[in-house]
Amino acid sequence: MRDRLPGFILIAVLLAGWEIASATDLVDAVSLPRVSTILAAFWAGITSGALPDAVLPSLWRIFAGFALACLVGIPLGLLMGTVALVYRLLEPLTEFIRPIPSAAYIPVAILFLGIGDEMKIFVVFLASLFPILLNSFAGVRAIDPVLLDTARTFRTARLATLRQIVLPACLPSILTGMRISVGLSLIVAVVAEMISGNSGIGYFILNNQRIFRVPEMFAGIFTLGLLGFMINLAFLRVEHHLLRWRASTGAA
Repeated sequence: MRDRLPGFILIAVLLAGWEIASATDLVDAVSLPRVSTILAAFWAGITSGALPDAVLPSLWRIFAGFALACLVGIPLGLLMGTVALVYRLLEPLTEFIRPIPSAAYIPVAILFLGIGDEMKIFVVFLASLFPILLNSFAGVRAIDPVLLDTARTFRTARLATLRQIVLPACLPSILTGMRISVGLSLIVAVVAEMISGNSGIGYFILNNQRIFRVPEMFAGIFTLGLLGFMINLAFLRVEHHLLRWRASTGAA
């Protein structure tokens, strides 16, 4: 946290400038309320339960879609990297679907899945899948061939090679893909809730904008920023724990 202190100071300076600009009418105080007013609306949303009630459904959709993407993307990426037939089979389909923005699938998903949680979880899954899959595949391709040749020399079984050599060597790349996907999950979940939802933080923000409760709308946006920061921080802690062996290897 000490390393992040300059960044926190910059945020505090920007918020102070926002407060002053709104208080002195340098900007439209109706469209851009004072930060103190937004923080008061944020606290009121916390104490009333409105913000927690909005955040919890979004968290469920984000982590459900993200977990499904991990369960599908990691094994597929490892298979694409180790089995040539699987790569030749899936690579054209992957490159065709991957560039399409996930938000473009929302209208199609609504037709087949309705406007409930299933649709939102599906689009989060689709958005999260490809960074995880492609980073898993790239991790396999980046493995030192000497390691695989050594395993073949000792006639190590394919499953044991995958578990003892391929997966540990790919873990940094897989975690990078997962970290990218966590951010995408949050974005896509909010977009889906704004387009077709009656719950979630995306719906909370859009609904307050419609009824012109601007401080509450900004309180929801601030909540999104705080939520993204906390999820990223938690993921970095997990990543540091899982890759602690790299530090010890480097020290040796």
